[in-house]
Amino acid sequence: MKHLLIPALIALLSLTSAVRGEEGKLEVNGLAFKFATPWAEIQSTGMFRAGTLSAKVEGAEKPVEAVFYSFPGPGGGGDIEANVKRWLGQFQGTPESKREELAAGDKKITLVTATGTYNDGPPMGAKTPRENYTLIAAIVPAGESNIFVKLTGPKDAISKLAEDFKKIVLSPFAK
Repeated sequence: MKHLLIPALIALLSLTSAVRGEEGKLEVNGLAFKFATPWAEIQSTGMFRAGTLSAKVEGAEKPVEAVFYSFPGPGGGGDIEANVKRWLGQFQGTPESKREELAAGDKKITLVTATGTYNDGPPMGAKTPRENYTLIAAIVPAGESNIFVKLTGPKDAISKLAEDFKKIVLSPFAK
């Protein structure tokens, strides 16, 4: 009976931690990104995916994912302008968009928000048009390369997560 008590206590403590919204941490390229409920880390699959956070949010049929990408070598993944252009090009026509530079200590994080008909799908595969979708993406400096973080989903759902997303991408630089 004793051997069942300890695992049960550990499970109970884990559950109460999640309910209280304690922070988790996702490490990518030496940076620690902090997150709290409704975010949870899930297994990442696919090339260059360095981490994935998932959140269940009202307005989305399924959980949305913030995917962290890391590419090897100096300048891996391309420069800021090429990535902004590529993200905006994932929409049909010209999306409603905004670009911001977020101060993170002595670093700057580029944040792009775009809304419109998003062409959802793998980079080299068939695409499914998703009307009224929003993309929020960040370029986070990390040594000789950058970390690219991308969140897409229904506009209403993503708008509920926008401030959390900003906090997550700024968190490695918070004092």
